[in-house]
Amino acid sequence: MKQLLSSTFILFLLLAAPAVRAQGPGNGGPRPGAVTDVPVDGGASLLLAAGTGYALRRLRKQKA
Repeated sequence: MKQLLSSTFILFLLLAAPAVRAQGPGNGGPRPGAVTDVPVDGGASLLLAAGTGYALRRLRKQKA
């Protein structure tokens, strides 16, 4: 069973590899020399606060 799963996985990778390499850069995206500003403040600060709260909760549970 283990060998069958390994063989299936390897076969899948071999069949998927050409499709992955065929993906081109596309037509969209930033132009060379253009300024691409990204607002990072709002979402990053919320994720940081949520991660800190989660870590503190886990640490308090571990001590109890």
